[in-house]
Order: sequence, then C-alpha cells, then structure tokens
Amino acid sequence: MKNSKIIVICGPTGSGKTGASIELALRIGGEVISADSRAIYKGMDIGTAKPTLAEMKGVPHWGIDLVEPGERFTVADFKEYAEQKILEIQARGKVPIIAGGTGLYVDALVYGYQFGKEDIEQKSYSKITGVDDDFARKYPDRVALREEFLMYGIKWETEELRERLRKRLSIMYCDELYAETRKLVEQYGWGSQAMKSDIYEYAWKYLNGELSLDEAIEQNFYRDWHLAKRQMTWFKRTPQIKWVRLDKIVDEIEQNISKIE
Repeated sequence: MKNSKIIVICGPTGSGKTGASIELALRIGGEVISADSRAIYKGMDIGTAKPTLAEMKGVPHWGIDLVEPGERFTVADFKEYAEQKILEIQARGKVPIIAGGTGLYVDALVYGYQFGKEDIEQKSYSKITGVDDDFARKYPDRVALREEFLMYGIKWETEELRERLRKRLSIMYCDELYAETRKLVEQYGWGSQAMKSDIYEYAWKYLNGELSLDEAIEQNFYRDWHLAKRQMTWFKRTPQIKWVRLDKIVDEIEQNISKIE
C-alpha cells in the first residue's frame, strides 16, 4: 500500500458512521469503503440501512452488494477486497475512508492480519454479530497498527445511543421493508443465515402474525442494543481509536488531515 493516510470511522450500529463518512468524503475528496458485514449482501438494502444514491451525494461507495445472501464471504475476502480498493482510490488521487462497525473487518485491515487455511475454513466468522471471540483470542495484538491508518470512533452516551436505535427502528419498519423481506424470502428462502438474527427475522415474524408490530420493534431493539454493546467492547480494545462525538468528528478529522499535509 502507499503510505498516504487512510481514515477509519468506526463505532456501534446506529452511531452515524455512514453520514459522517459521506460528509468527510465531500470535504477532503474521499471515497468510502464499507466495513459492514451485512451491507455486502445484494438485495438487503433497507434492512441493513445502506445509503441510498441520494444519501451518497455522489461519493463513490465500495464494499456494498458484493455477494448473494448465503454466499460465502470471509474476513480474509474482505481484507483482500478492501486493500485492492484502497490502492485504486489512492491511484485516483482520492482519500480512502473505511466506515463500519464490523470489528474483525476493521482489525484485519488496520493490523494486517494474515489468515491461514484453518482460519478461513474452520472459523469463517459470524457476519451477523460483527464480533468473533475466537479470533480475538488468536489475534490479541492491538499495538502494531499499520502507520497509514488514522482511526476515529463515534462517541455517544448510553441513553443517547439507545434513543437513536429506537428512533431508527421506528422509521425502518415500513412498507418498503416488508416488501424487501417478502422478496428476499421468496428468492433465497428462510434458510439463509444472512437473514436470521437481523431485522428481517422480526419483520418476517410480524408479517406472519407471530409478533405484533410493537413486539417486533421491541425485540429488534434489544437485539440491536446487544450488538452495539458487543461492538463497543470490541473497539475499546483498540487504543489507537480517537473517540469524538458525531457533531464534531468530521471537523476534527478534517483539521487533523490538514495538519498532516
């Protein structure tokens, strides 16, 4: 890789990573690489909160719609893909911005993990939780960060983040989500692990009358909150992350980049 700086914006689900990365890209001439293990799936758009074309505001996005639901895509695949995209972005004279909450994806990239055959075949890693404790034990080194990476995290108080998650779900449960859920079930069946333990599970139960709308949203909220706590536990083990509130983070990164240049 070239030695120019690569920005990482991480944090728990619902913290505002996507919006911050787009705003930063517009300011500094960047392109965004998603480090979200759910956004890799084609057809899973509303349920994974992918940015729309309008929300992207013309900023190129990578790491989205890479495979079909249920198709194999490991952390090693992500690392190889992201490293290639970083080179291409830099060759265009742009700044790579990694944005996402899948901790192992981020770590594999910024710490340069090398995966053997055993890792890939026996520990392909859960894409749903974004956390893998076995990998964490095997790769404990959080010191040798690759020097080209600058890491930032979006900081929220506990109750603020809980409220953001509730509000997001109240918006996401809509006719478009229900149509997307039905289409995914028709196309891939309910056996696809990509759709389980995610918003589609609760939306499907609501559509089938197994849960009321309020029950689906409430159960989904607790699932999201549990995920957010696990993600924060993961990222807190990375001492190089500078934690900044959402309303300050883009200004902070822009200022720091200008000092480096």
